[in-house]
Amino acid sequence: MLAPPKRRQLLALAAMAIAPATSLPAVGGARAPQRPIRFGLTPVFLDDRIGLLSRWKAYLADALAGEVEFVQRQTYAQILDALREGQIEFGWICGYPFVLHEKQLRLVCVPRWQGAPRYRSYLIVPAGSEARRLEDLSGRNFAFSDPLSNSGFLYVQYLLAQRGSDAQRYFRRSFFTWSHRHVVEAVAERLADGGAVDGYVWEAMTRIAPQLASATRVIHRSPEFGFPPIVAGPRASTASVDAFRKALVAMPQDPRGREVLAELQLDGFGEEPRELFASIARMAEALR
Repeated sequence: MLAPPKRRQLLALAAMAIAPATSLPAVGGARAPQRPIRFGLTPVFLDDRIGLLSRWKAYLADALAGEVEFVQRQTYAQILDALREGQIEFGWICGYPFVLHEKQLRLVCVPRWQGAPRYRSYLIVPAGSEARRLEDLSGRNFAFSDPLSNSGFLYVQYLLAQRGSDAQRYFRRSFFTWSHRHVVEAVAERLADGGAVDGYVWEAMTRIAPQLASATRVIHRSPEFGFPPIVAGPRASTASVDAFRKALVAMPQDPRGREVLAELQLDGFGEEPRELFASIARMAEALR
């Protein structure tokens, strides 16, 4: 007959019983599997680009030697909430929410497009519209993308503020589509007389959705702004941030990485200073 375990042994067994499963080593002494690295995205123009995301995920998983999960949300606010709450470690957001919450976020890297980490906001109208400038859209219907978008909202609000107005007074009606692609669709289908869109997205759509993009026309291009950045949330470790940055920056050196960049129509990713977003911060401060 076996002797009953001593009190110390009982306490040890009880501790093992209530410990989380992830803290226990796997069979053979190997470490338990770590949870995936989670990367948050909004639709932008990737609504139907499942194949692209699959190839990007495969590249990142190999580069990071671990599983990567893309987490798609509809709005920048939802991505920010997920970052703050630790539901995701990384997110591709816009420069506007970055400057609003930069104390909680870490700048990982910035995409490079057409040779620089910058882009513009475009004001677009239907291809057959007689409008030639923002003033021609006064009293008309206007489409924005997201209230936390620089190119799709902040920049136009700033222009209107310089004229002593705002969207509520300047346009007959304005609304959010929650995607730059949907702004283009709203303008192309004349649901809106004009719209504000990310210039990178509009240019990309001239290649991947030429019929849709050609149904619109650009009437105004903004000055250059810092391109929408990749950021890390407050719960991402320094080691994971460094590894994620390295994997993104190294994409042009890998055949699969180059393939993904070609589909994204980007040159690559690079480290950039926070000052790249200074002009966005100035507009945000002016509207405060």
